[in-house]
Amino acid sequence: MVGNTIDFTEERAPCGRIVGGLRYQEDDDAGLFIDEATYACGCRRIRHEFHDGSVRVSAVRHDGTVLPDEHSGEHEV
Repeated sequence: MVGNTIDFTEERAPCGRIVGGLRYQEDDDAGLFIDEATYACGCRRIRHEFHDGSVRVSAVRHDGTVLPDEHSGEHEV
């Protein structure tokens, strides 16, 4: 797996602000995808897509508040 770092501008951070930041992405071409965004305000959002099709998203606001995890997958009820 090879990772890529990308600059972005004007994206909504978990705190609601529209800011720029850095995005790191990895893809193994077999179904695993990692997307981690670090925003200029200090917020972070992490998204993992797994080989089984499930997705997990977590976010931390710049004030340290951890937002509820979001996830999905066919194996969940």
